[in-house]
Amino acid sequence: MKVFISSDIEGITGVVGGGQSTMAGADYARVRKLMTQDINAAVEGAFLGGATGVVINDGHGAGTNVLIEDLDPRARLISGDQLYLSQMGGIDHTFDVVLFVGHHAMEGTADGVLNHTFLGRTINRLTMNGRPVGEMGINGAIAGHFGVPVGLEAGDDRACAEALSFFPGIETVITKRAVSRTVADSLTPGASHRLIREAAEAAVRKAPLLSPLLVDLPVTFEVEFKSTAETTFATLFPSVKRTGPKGVSVTAPDVVSAFKMLWGVFELGMAGA
Repeated sequence: MKVFISSDIEGITGVVGGGQSTMAGADYARVRKLMTQDINAAVEGAFLGGATGVVINDGHGAGTNVLIEDLDPRARLISGDQLYLSQMGGIDHTFDVVLFVGHHAMEGTADGVLNHTFLGRTINRLTMNGRPVGEMGINGAIAGHFGVPVGLEAGDDRACAEALSFFPGIETVITKRAVSRTVADSLTPGASHRLIREAAEAAVRKAPLLSPLLVDLPVTFEVEFKSTAETTFATLFPSVKRTGPKGVSVTAPDVVSAFKMLWGVFELGMAGA
């Protein structure tokens, strides 16, 4: 039983502000420890549930957040920037289940802690085949491309609700309840880790019963940027269609190909911004 853990930082136990989740933030060093501890709880639970191997993707920012020296030695870590599949870089058909640790709600989710979709300063809205989607939905669809189901989300209550809307029947751990975008009512790390460990164990045990998220083909992503400048740059690719003053779309035969095109659009959009 091979387990893939896709991690982010905004849903980690105790994280509520941008100053905690950026390298320049005064609290960032402490939050790296909290992130590593939440992941370790999931790793421990995965092995208790029968995992034979665990691979972790450090999926926040530059991908250099997880403290490898403090990581459970049974796990392996994929870290660094510029992964073509972003938070799913490293996934393939050899895995049996994906666990999300620390993921957050999509851009615009009412009061979701630090809610955004990939690029908070750039992206206003994103859809996949017409359905509003955030990072978890896309990550789950990428996993589904390889036949791998999602089994767990550990994050705030809004993120857990979003995960359940895409992956019914998965395990969820509410590490904190959102009060506003930068305020939460959080569990202590000890309480959170116990729940993550138990949920990860349960997710791995029931992995054979879970279904991967499969999307209709071809796959179309439509992006609404936060200004018109991003849109102008994004349409430098002839395959990118402009859908409005701030909108573009990309279409490809499958979700992995479509996401790679989308990532290129993001890069051009950021250059325009």
